[in-house]
Amino acid sequence: MANPLRESARGKECLVRIPYVCNGNSDTVVLAHLNGAGVANKMHDLHGAFCCSSCHDQLDGRVKSLFSKDELKLMHLEGIKRTQDYWLSTGHVTIQKPKKY
Repeated sequence: MANPLRESARGKECLVRIPYVCNGNSDTVVLAHLNGAGVANKMHDLHGAFCCSSCHDQLDGRVKSLFSKDELKLMHLEGIKRTQDYWLSTGHVTIQKPKKY
């Protein structure tokens, strides 16, 4: 079964945008989850950002980076915020009014 949040990344622009790294190729964009959930586990999709293959390689440590781990994490978190803003604006994610008890 297709996952709507992961599928929403297809063809979008990279929202992580690591300077001098981002390839700008929307064909390579996927939902890159925040690291830290443990081996073979992923964070919830809400903790992911639209990310090109070059930025994703940097975030996951597959290639050497000029940026520190803290700098990369901050850029990833900024991308997550931009992704969440996109989802809210398109209705992929909605906030329900709390029920009164």
